[in-house]
Amino acid sequence: MARYQLTLAYDGTEFFGSQRQANKRTVQGELEKALSKLGWMGRSVILSGRTDTGVHATGQVASADIHWSHSEDDLLRALNAELPADVSVHKARIVNEKFHPRFDATSRCYRYSLFSRPFRHPIRERFAWRVWPEFNPDLLVDAAQLFSGTHDFAAFGSPTTPKGTTVRTVMKAEWTQVEKDEWQFEVQADAFLYRMVRRLVFVQVAVAQGKFPAWVLVRSLAKPVPAGKGNEIPSGLAPAHGLTLVEVTYPSSILESIGQ
Repeated sequence: MARYQLTLAYDGTEFFGSQRQANKRTVQGELEKALSKLGWMGRSVILSGRTDTGVHATGQVASADIHWSHSEDDLLRALNAELPADVSVHKARIVNEKFHPRFDATSRCYRYSLFSRPFRHPIRERFAWRVWPEFNPDLLVDAAQLFSGTHDFAAFGSPTTPKGTTVRTVMKAEWTQVEKDEWQFEVQADAFLYRMVRRLVFVQVAVAQGKFPAWVLVRSLAKPVPAGKGNEIPSGLAPAHGLTLVEVTYPSSILESIGQ
């Protein structure tokens, strides 16, 4: 029996999120079905974190304990042969038996994609939010800089546990223009509140469209008011289909202990 770290990529369009749910198709459910066909007899795989319905991933991390007498590459091939077309494992390796994908993580990085045009684009809109009316890119870039550092993000998401803290440290928050009309927001933090990234994107786009001034964001970070409780920022979330979990990082001590 060995513990394996599995790095997953998936198109979240047809999934009801990553976390297993009764009678609904999820990433965890499909992974567990594939593992079961290879002799896995565990109760549940562990994920680095949950992604909502429609959210994608290129760097989701899971762990599972399994008896496997072949190589890691053989496990990779065997799993992908059993998984459906919209999810794959692109890395499989033996790790320390104490490794925990969620609790050992030091940061997570998400990318949000959007483009601006007046008419829908069925292909691009599978993985990006079509924004219209147009926005001011300079205001978008400036707004992102406000989120770097340690802040109370209560105005931008919900705690992941009933009494959990809403303080988070953001190491990176920046927009990059990748096409003439397409932008990507990359944000890395020690952890995220529930729906925090989609909320951050929504409010930045609202600022860039001139719907309210950026100083409201500054005040919301200095004196956070939870959403729905007199928060002066407009309510709303960016659509799930523009969001991708791209990387989960772990401390060097953990990586060294598993031979990486």
